[in-house]
Amino acid sequence: MPWNPIIKPRRELGLVPNLFDYSRVCSQFTWEDARRELDGLPDGRGLNIAHEAVDRHAAGPQASRTALRWIGKEGEVEEYRYRDLGVLTNRFATVLRRLGVAPGDRVFVLAGRIPELYIA
Repeated sequence: MPWNPIIKPRRELGLVPNLFDYSRVCSQFTWEDARRELDGLPDGRGLNIAHEAVDRHAAGPQASRTALRWIGKEGEVEEYRYRDLGVLTNRFATVLRRLGVAPGDRVFVLAGRIPELYIA
């Protein structure tokens, strides 16, 4: 089945989306460009996904931007800014550390798609 994107006129959008033209972005994508947008670990030792997804934004100019919008089954809405997620994820990491969880240990979170899942 061919790709059939939903096209909306820009004037209908409250904000310009990060990915407005998927086909164009996909055709111009390179892994080298993607790597340049990431901070990475010192000395090229890899990536810390929590840092890339939350911490670098929480400490930068995007701190007050909405990072996560959750809509519950009953229509309730919760919004978390990058700054909020930074505080909450660090708090959870501290709890894990105090419980004796060390780097390299596996932690499983059994939760539905609620904000706490993403915070964990």
